Amino acid sequence: MARWTPLFCGDGKFHTRNQTRSVKLGQVQIGGGAPVSIQSMTTTKTENIDATVAQIHRLEEAGCEIVRVAVPNEKAARAIKHIKEQISIPLVADIHFDYRMALLAIEAGSDKIRWNPGNIRDKRKVEMIVKACKERCIPIRIGVNAGSLDPDLLMKYGGPTPEAMVESAAKEIALLEEWGFEDIVVSLKSSDVMDTVKAYLLFAQKFSYPTHVGVTEAGPPPEGIVWSAIGIGAVLAHGVGDTIRVSLSTDPVEEVKAAKMILRALGLRREGVRIIACPSCGRCEVDLFELVEQVKARVGHIPEPLDIAVMGCVVNGPGEARVADLGIAAGRGKAALFVEGEVVKTITEGDIVEALATLAEKIAERKRKES
Repeated sequence: MARWTPLFCGDGKFHTRNQTRSVKLGQVQIGGGAPVSIQSMTTTKTENIDATVAQIHRLEEAGCEIVRVAVPNEKAARAIKHIKEQISIPLVADIHFDYRMALLAIEAGSDKIRWNPGNIRDKRKVEMIVKACKERCIPIRIGVNAGSLDPDLLMKYGGPTPEAMVESAAKEIALLEEWGFEDIVVSLKSSDVMDTVKAYLLFAQKFSYPTHVGVTEAGPPPEGIVWSAIGIGAVLAHGVGDTIRVSLSTDPVEEVKAAKMILRALGLRREGVRIIACPSCGRCEVDLFELVEQVKARVGHIPEPLDIAVMGCVVNGPGEARVADLGIAAGRGKAALFVEGEVVKTITEGDIVEALATLAEKIAERKRKES
């Protein structure tokens, strides 16, 4: 039985996370109190080694910590060895239907194997994969998906319900445990946000295995980001979840960017610049939208955690600027400049971008030295 308590957010900080087992994936720890890691999946043909490596390098640069590749055929499986030689983050082999691809991917050096219990149902074939993973100390992700559950479970529950997804995972876990294998990560994904949330919370009440959280087939931005942010965010806000992937129908680098924003919004990551800005209204005396874009362009490269408030009037502006690292509350042709809660001076509208950018660099430099 997992030790699980709903999250308490008394001061905006996380006090309780689901206490899960630790699984090592290359140099990345999943569960066991480790920070929530960010995953993505390549969109290239895996056998196209150059294209796949190039995309993984872009993902690494964006902040991806674990990458998954599709392994639909032997060429893709054998390509893993050559891909691994050229990347620095753990690689997960995504297996469907053909257990032999899992065996080849293991032989090629995959750091983890993921398969869906709904499409590899032969117990003997599953045992062969588990034995090979056990011999090489490679973890397994049981990737339950509402769209491909066992027909018996669909009949039992009347459809792909959260309970059906949890039972699918439970059955597969029982098999792996029967063979002495416990290096397990579990995902329970649906394209229905609330079913996804319910499935993860039900699972967390019954098991202590770490979970990979995501909403499957969320679609293109912006709706895909919204769906994922609500689903993943709701699960994480209950203290459940050890690694995440935002599934989007776009460049996978955008998945990583969205994942970082979700973690930052929940207080699970503190990195990079966050622009706090009002939506503008009839009281605004400056071209706020253009101002925000200019500030973002100047400070977006800073890796240190900084909150910069760009506010367009005196209603909420001073309050927001005071709680940020720095910020401005603008009026007609001028703005009050705040640094760490204090007004330091009044500047002209034309000096806002330069003033914020210069101060942001100075504060970031100080934070670098302090860390």
